[in-house]
Amino acid sequence: MKSKKLSPLAVYLVCAAVMILLFAADQYTKSLAVQHLKEQPSIKLIPGVLELYYLENRGMAFGLLQDQYWLFAVMTVLFLIVIVIAFHKIPKTNRFIPLFAVLTVLTAGAVGNFYDRFLNHYVVDFIYVSLIKFPIFNVADIYVTVSVAAFLLLYLLYYKDEDFAFLHKDAKKEGSDD
Repeated sequence: MKSKKLSPLAVYLVCAAVMILLFAADQYTKSLAVQHLKEQPSIKLIPGVLELYYLENRGMAFGLLQDQYWLFAVMTVLFLIVIVIAFHKIPKTNRFIPLFAVLTVLTAGAVGNFYDRFLNHYVVDFIYVSLIKFPIFNVADIYVTVSVAAFLLLYLLYYKDEDFAFLHKDAKKEGSDD
C-alpha cells in the first residue's frame, strides 16, 4: 500500500506546535507544584495510592547520577541532534505519522526536563505513586516513558524492517558498486 506524501513544512509545523503545547503543559504543572507543594506536606489524592509530593531531583530517573548537570546537558544536546536528523530523514508520508507523534512527545519531555536543569540545576518532580513506592516523577517524565513504550510497540507491531530502509539509503548507494 502506497503512503500519501505529506508536506514537510506542515509536518514540521504541526510537530513544533505540539511540542510547544506539551512543553508549556509540563512547565505549568511544575510551576503549580512549586507554588502549592514546596515546603508543604504531600497532598493525598488517593490515600495509599497517589500523592502530590514536591521534590527537587538533581539526578535522572530513580535518582541516578545525582548532580551530574553537565552530563545531562551533553546527553540532551546529543539527543536533540539525533532527533533533528531523524525528523529530516523520516519519510513525510502517512505511514510515519505515528513515529513523528512519538518523537514529538519524546522531545517535549526531554526539553521540559532539560529546561529545568538548565535554569535550576534540578528538575521539579511531584507525582508519587505511593502504592508501589515508585520514584517521584513529573509530566515530562510521563511524556518520555509513554513515548518510549509507544515507540517499542510501533517498532514491534506496526513497522516492518523495510519501513526503515531510509536509514540505510546512503549506505546502499555506497555499497552498490559491489
